[in-house]
Amino acid sequence: MAIDKIYKMNREKKKGFSYDMGPARPPSEGRDRSLLVRLTRRCPWNRCLFCAGKRGRIGMKFEYKSVSEIKNDIDIIKGIYDGILGASLNLGFDGEINNDVLRAIIQGNPDIYGQSTVEIKDIDQRYQSLIHIANWIDSGGKTVFLQDSDSIVMRTQELIEVLQYLKSNFPTIERITSYARAKTLYRKSLEELKAIHNAGLSRVHVGLESGSDEVLKFMEKGVTAEELIISGKNIIEAGITLSEYVMPGLGGRKWSYVHAIETARVLNEIGKPDFIRLRTLKIRQGTPLFEKYETGEFMLLTEDEMIDEMELMIRNLDCTSYLVSDHIDNLLFEVEGQLPQDKDKILDVISRYKSMPPMDKLNYKLNKYTSAYGIYGSFDQQVDHIIQDARLSINNASPDAEDKVEKAIMAIFNYPQFRT
Repeated sequence: MAIDKIYKMNREKKKGFSYDMGPARPPSEGRDRSLLVRLTRRCPWNRCLFCAGKRGRIGMKFEYKSVSEIKNDIDIIKGIYDGILGASLNLGFDGEINNDVLRAIIQGNPDIYGQSTVEIKDIDQRYQSLIHIANWIDSGGKTVFLQDSDSIVMRTQELIEVLQYLKSNFPTIERITSYARAKTLYRKSLEELKAIHNAGLSRVHVGLESGSDEVLKFMEKGVTAEELIISGKNIIEAGITLSEYVMPGLGGRKWSYVHAIETARVLNEIGKPDFIRLRTLKIRQGTPLFEKYETGEFMLLTEDEMIDEMELMIRNLDCTSYLVSDHIDNLLFEVEGQLPQDKDKILDVISRYKSMPPMDKLNYKLNKYTSAYGIYGSFDQQVDHIIQDARLSINNASPDAEDKVEKAIMAIFNYPQFRT
């Protein structure tokens, strides 16, 4: 079989059959089945109070990957890519990727995928790489996401070298995307950003989170509102698509108003961010912010108060952007549209929710989050009891129904398998 010959070529080059993939990527890249290519490991800042990353633990610190290491990963991807396509052609599927192709690859290479000759850990990594690349080919092989949290922190010439190598190996690529810290972008010159774009970087996802200097300082974001504006403008001028992430609720009860107003101001100053993506604050146990929440130093808004804050921000937006609520942590997925023309339509979605009878709203919230997170598995007895207690309080229209629903939502978000 063609796949076996290609894998033998890889054996001779000592390239391997799996490569380094991180866990992080935006939901939009998941939907597009983008190829994941890891340029760095974890976050170079790693101080934001709300982040669920493993702050400061041994083995979880930020790591650079060398250009040669990244190129080796790309070589492995190319070998698997060619092998999958070769197997499809050899089996008469004309490049189509299906279960028959993958089954033939696995069964035809027992020394690569067989449990009798390979450790389970290695087999899992090889399966993951094979299936991930197969899905990417099946999606058209057009989009790539660079991992982990801030790939742009690489030296500019090294990043350019990686981008050029990636595109030379895969001419079908049309979009390359990365997370980026605003501070990192601020430190890059406009000429550097243009050169990175010319080498292939198409889009960046930036955690703006808040436009309030007070909130940014409290949350230890390591960036100012002015730096957010300058970096955003430079990205747009460099020709790179800009996706800004905003976190309703991040100001807590103390800074809720200023958080909404200043975030709108910063986005308006940037002018034309291509996307504004909403990521409602959810506090995870083990984060510094959760500790401040428990001590009362940070007072968390209710879901409805976060909706009010989001509405205030949207009313004050005067920029050109596509606003989207595309994350499982958001209550209202329907908040979506092109600004400024769709602002009234977006606000109408919020207004309809706010006009619901109180118990209907509580029932909507509880059902939304239990169903959204329930697809990942069942809850344990303790969490299930909290959820059922909240349902009972809604059915009985109890005075403490809202408190019980908020408690249930917190329990869902902090269920162990959902914490990272």
